[in-house]
Amino acid sequence: MSARPRRRLIAVSACLAGLLLVPQAASPVGSGGTARGEAGSGPPSWTAPRALTAVADSDVRWSDVNTKHWARAAIDHVAAANDWMRDSKPAADGTTAFEPDARESRKLFARALYRAFGSELELDAELRFADLAEDDRFYRAANVAVTAGWMEAEADGAFRPREPVTSREVHRALVLAIGFGDIAEGAQGLHLRNGTPIHVPRDLGTTLVGMRLGLRYNHGDESLDVGPDSQLSRAEVAWSLYRASTVPSWMHDYLSPYLDFELPNLGSKMQRVVSFAVGYVGYPYIWGGDWNEPSPPGYCCGYQPVGGFDCSGFTWWVMKSAVDGWDPTPPRDYAGWELPQRTSASMASVGDRKTWDELDPGDLMFYDGDGDGTVDHVNTYLGNGWAMDTGSSNGGTTITYVWDNWYEDHFVHGRRILG
Repeated sequence: MSARPRRRLIAVSACLAGLLLVPQAASPVGSGGTARGEAGSGPPSWTAPRALTAVADSDVRWSDVNTKHWARAAIDHVAAANDWMRDSKPAADGTTAFEPDARESRKLFARALYRAFGSELELDAELRFADLAEDDRFYRAANVAVTAGWMEAEADGAFRPREPVTSREVHRALVLAIGFGDIAEGAQGLHLRNGTPIHVPRDLGTTLVGMRLGLRYNHGDESLDVGPDSQLSRAEVAWSLYRASTVPSWMHDYLSPYLDFELPNLGSKMQRVVSFAVGYVGYPYIWGGDWNEPSPPGYCCGYQPVGGFDCSGFTWWVMKSAVDGWDPTPPRDYAGWELPQRTSASMASVGDRKTWDELDPGDLMFYDGDGDGTVDHVNTYLGNGWAMDTGSSNGGTTITYVWDNWYEDHFVHGRRILG
């Protein structure tokens, strides 16, 4: 492993280790075959302080959100304690409908952004929308959201006010609105030490930072999980807005390694590996998942309801060479390497082991997250402290910094599979 670059970091490893996970249970793969995979590990996520989730003095009573709803705390925060997503008037019986399962439109999301973060920002007096009049009650919010760069209008001037927002759009808007634009810009500029840029998807930076902030909810019922381009329900948007508005003050420093998102000078094959892997940032964590879409008919080894990965499944997807039989066949332009083992524990049990200081790009990294002596997590090292990772605590697939934090503390050994 090469010498570590000097980075502005704060000592938050111990803090992270002491925080509780937001209750987001992983569920096993459904019926129809052998359930493969693992429940996942990774560092614990931060939890919003209880004081910030309280309804406070609000007299709002929901007609369609019960106390056990997965997003109840978020909905209370964004639409009862605050009016950001309070979009319906009380009915005659005094209750208010939130409509948690309805798709959140772009105009409603723009108004939520305006109420939460933009009420003191100025409008662009010359900005006009082809489909939203100046006297429309949503015009001011849309103008501020576009002027601030949080949301985008079409080239023809259309705002698309009635269209649903997607995960990618919500992550972009919230990451920029809460002041993480510099982190996202750094992440978007992924490059090699010699300056060679790595081809990445548009909005990689805001999607990646949004995942690291926990803006995507990791459902226990995995059929409900959303990907980066999924249209979002109002409950999903409430969760993202709730998380964004309660981000701890230390998080900007914790994510500061992305300001210089640099990898070593990789060969052409590893560059293709990285370009392929970053295309799946934002995909959900799915127990036993090793496909980018629901399992195809007749797949032998466990059904997954939506596209997504667990830690070893993503390692398979990116690194494993396909063989005849039931292997997934990724849409990539390189063959991969022999990796018949499916779980992190089985992957860790064979091969050429490497210490932390011996790791090279392409090596697999294994962790004992529970401290019970058993490997329960794997990711793939990319160099300079970066690894491609899928974990339940991050809600899915990210490129994660692994130096001086939970990953280094729980590292067991590496394994070299590249020839």
